[in-house]
Amino acid sequence: MSGSSELVQRQLDAYNAHDIDAFLACYADDAVLAGLNGDVTHRGLAAIRKRHEDLFYEFPRNHAKLVNRIDLGTTVIDHEQVERAPGGDRFEVAAIYTIKAGKIARVDFARAGAV
Repeated sequence: MSGSSELVQRQLDAYNAHDIDAFLACYADDAVLAGLNGDVTHRGLAAIRKRHEDLFYEFPRNHAKLVNRIDLGTTVIDHEQVERAPGGDRFEVAAIYTIKAGKIARVDFARAGAV
């Protein structure tokens, strides 16, 4: 497993553990989250922290299962199945991670069914 894949896996593990500090440790200070081919939705660690604290509060049993990973060096693409709660809302997402200087600099999300 490459360093990029290891980084993305660390952040996925922290996401699933709802460990916000371990999760954010994987991100660059100026990291951004965006919809694929869309606008940036969150910019910087403070905004990413708020998004995920709210998510973990609203969905305390939220979990993402890795289906497939493609490692292209500085780009890692994960196909994930997300379940908000057992028996609850489920969806699939592709998360496209851009890695710079050993940190996640950008994540572009494509959610199944999104237009």
